[in-house]
Amino acid sequence: MWLKWFPWQYVVRRIALAKGFIDPVGILAQIQRFSQPSEVLAPVELLRISAVLHARGLMNAQAIQHNLDWIWPYWVTRQFNPNDKAFVPRAFSLTHINLTHRNWTAVGLPGLAEYPLVDPRGLVTPLYDGWSIDSWVITDGGHLIPSHQGSASQELVLEGNLAVATKAAKDEMEISSRVEVFQDEKIPVCHVSIAAQTPKGGWLVISVRPFNPEGVSFIRNICLLRKENGFKINHANSLFFNEPPSGYNFSNYRQGDVYRKLAERSKEEGINCPVGMATAAAFFELESARAREIMFEVPLRSEEKKHSFQIGLGAAELWQNETAQAARLHIPDGRIQFLFEAAVKTLVLHSPDEVYPGPYTYKHFWFRDAVMIAYAMLCSGMLERTKKIIDSFPARQKANGYFHSQAGEWDSNGQVLWLMHQYCRVSGNPPQKSWMGAIRKAARWIQKKRLPDSLGHEEAGLFPPGFSAEHLGPNDYYYWDDFWGVAGLEAASRLLETTHKRKLAFELRIDAENFLRSIEHSVRLASAHFGEEMMPASPNRRMDAGAVGSLVASYPLKLWPAGDPRILATINYLMSHCFHEGAFFHDVSHSGINPYLTLHVAQCLLRAGDGRFFDVLGKIAALASPTGQWPEAIHPQSLGGCMGDGQHVWA
Repeated sequence: MWLKWFPWQYVVRRIALAKGFIDPVGILAQIQRFSQPSEVLAPVELLRISAVLHARGLMNAQAIQHNLDWIWPYWVTRQFNPNDKAFVPRAFSLTHINLTHRNWTAVGLPGLAEYPLVDPRGLVTPLYDGWSIDSWVITDGGHLIPSHQGSASQELVLEGNLAVATKAAKDEMEISSRVEVFQDEKIPVCHVSIAAQTPKGGWLVISVRPFNPEGVSFIRNICLLRKENGFKINHANSLFFNEPPSGYNFSNYRQGDVYRKLAERSKEEGINCPVGMATAAAFFELESARAREIMFEVPLRSEEKKHSFQIGLGAAELWQNETAQAARLHIPDGRIQFLFEAAVKTLVLHSPDEVYPGPYTYKHFWFRDAVMIAYAMLCSGMLERTKKIIDSFPARQKANGYFHSQAGEWDSNGQVLWLMHQYCRVSGNPPQKSWMGAIRKAARWIQKKRLPDSLGHEEAGLFPPGFSAEHLGPNDYYYWDDFWGVAGLEAASRLLETTHKRKLAFELRIDAENFLRSIEHSVRLASAHFGEEMMPASPNRRMDAGAVGSLVASYPLKLWPAGDPRILATINYLMSHCFHEGAFFHDVSHSGINPYLTLHVAQCLLRAGDGRFFDVLGKIAALASPTGQWPEAIHPQSLGGCMGDGQHVWA
């Protein structure tokens, strides 16, 4: 019990000041003054992800900047080059993070949650948050290092199995790769084929690397698997070649990158590195003007048998079966056609059991992302997959009715209820009996969460301050949350009507109408300062980029009519003040061009019959990666990813 009254703040302050540090208690108190008083200062879930990201950034700061003679991944070669648009000064930055080329593409199979990643120059990261494999061509006259090439071609292969193909060339040297996932006797494997050629002969080098597209990923031990032609890495994972290399070499941190030892062949069986920066290289001879193909595989789960290197069958059929429900698109515009087909497979890939908004940084579950992704599936006709996702939601509901994915965010209940109703509306099916308890509890939570209508100020009847969508700003009374709350009550009312719960359905419909009136009253008061009825992010904010969240009243919720002047006035403000070269630039948090929020604007324009939607859509299509993907936010100069996952499924 003494923990409750022990003066922790006093002790922490005294210790910090005695050691010459700034007062942490005072700093925290000052930070809180920038936001409205709320139950949660910031979600623990986000803090946890950020802590992991910056911990790696600290390691990057120790590993990269004074070892630039190593072969680093593409983002490092760009971001650390003072002649490059992607250059980021490091100066007082404690952490060095990929802020300019957060671009990668996942491969995999439907139903599998293992996602090997391929970066823009073909670097392969087979295992989640793990080490990588790079490939180079080495000759007496020069080297072809894909990560050092200013240009390379890459494509997402959609025919048959899902694959990423990458090709780089220099001085008549060529190297190409194809990365995909197969099942090898029920064990999924990352399968990579590398083809290389050079006019005068040389070597194809396949190297194990202690990093990935985020930065350092430790390798403390690499040893040979002579009987099976490969490496054992960290005593845990294996890499198998389809034929024996001509030689090997190893290096640890003190010796430098194995790239410095390409003229040597080792007689050692492996290497240990206490720093965690071990590297290895396997050499395959290239004859003059003759292409050679080498394959290697990395099991994505612990293997319990000898590796057979038999390419799994049925991957193409599996993809065909899983996408059979989806709508087909047939238009003359080949670019949009490809982006649509890539999107369908991206949706399927990232919804094995849970729904993930990304294969790496955002390989976590959040209701907000899951609902928008499931809605895209629903709109494209994947009804069974959508229902499977919704069926998993009630198990995540708390006893008080809250669909919790991040503390302090009040949009999730409305989103789940809205999606349930959209599914029933599109499919023609009644709500599942297993949903009904969750529906009633979720609606009651919304009712209880609202502030009293009698408060007499702009926040009356709204949700309390919350963290909301974290890209809107500090804790506040966000209209984004409120509109979702209205939609949730409306959806619950309609769902309950179908089961003859008419009294409760009527009560919820009346509450939804009252909630919407409270929002509209608040918007009128807030917009009185602007001279026209625009919607800020909250009643306490001036117009800024966060206002994009308030557009949810039009798309996807359709709470207000198409072409509502409040929506159009808000869009006009955003397009005049917050667009950069034709796309929405989000100053808050993302500090980049945001594809999914730009498309959110385009949806509202399309619903209003405003032809500007087509130019907005075309701009985002042009910003897609060669593999048809978008990061969460795009660096305005490098045009690479600067925020979030490199393959952002919501977009």
